[in-house]
Amino acid sequence: MTDLSMTDFASTWWGLIVGGFSLVPAPAIGALQLAAILGSAVALSLPAASWRYFGLFVTTVHELGHAVAALVSLQRVSGIELRFNHSGVTMTRGRGGWRAVWTAFWGYPVPALVGVALVGAAVSGAASVALSLGALVLLALVFLIRNLQGFVVAGLLVGLSTALVWYAGPQLTGYAALSTGVALLVGAVKDWFKVTRVHLRSRAELASSDAYLLAQRSGVPAVVWLGLFACVIGACLAGAAGFLYSAVSLSP
Repeated sequence: MTDLSMTDFASTWWGLIVGGFSLVPAPAIGALQLAAILGSAVALSLPAASWRYFGLFVTTVHELGHAVAALVSLQRVSGIELRFNHSGVTMTRGRGGWRAVWTAFWGYPVPALVGVALVGAAVSGAASVALSLGALVLLALVFLIRNLQGFVVAGLLVGLSTALVWYAGPQLTGYAALSTGVALLVGAVKDWFKVTRVHLRSRAELASSDAYLLAQRSGVPAVVWLGLFACVIGACLAGAAGFLYSAVSLSP
């Protein structure tokens, strides 16, 4: 690809992303559409075959949560690593204390927070805004990645988000945001059960648990942190259910 075509591509991409920051009519959600949204979300997040890939997105959102929390608490993010086995690490520099606790907390709840935000954006006609913002965040992520597997994951996610912004119309964008949002919520629940299982049955893997790290840094037992994760995830599930309830029309 020549320098000129690269410039044209970048200019077109940027124009589409900026153009996405506008409201569009919310997608119609009847019984059939709701069943399709929930079915596609379950198909993405529950079967092992699809979770092998969608779980990488959930892990990416998890690590981005740590990164944003670090930046909000005035720490420096020196890099992010993502691996094909759904593990990841966010490397930060800064003072410890409450900042380290704050940063460690915002991992497991973040896929649920992003999920409810996508559902809310879709039913309010802001799906393209959410997806355009997501594409920018994922592009920024590429510059923070510090391993090859992470580059592959981040690159694929940037490509998928770009394709959605580029080719999907308003209705498809809305349905995509809804399905992805619900799938992230299911993925957050799935990961919560996974980390809880580590504490109950696989204590040799405790070092990989954010709840364990939080307990080490704060002195507060891990079970409390697991409970707080569950509270945030549960609130997001309730919020998403409320959004869908208000948007669904079951009339013939």
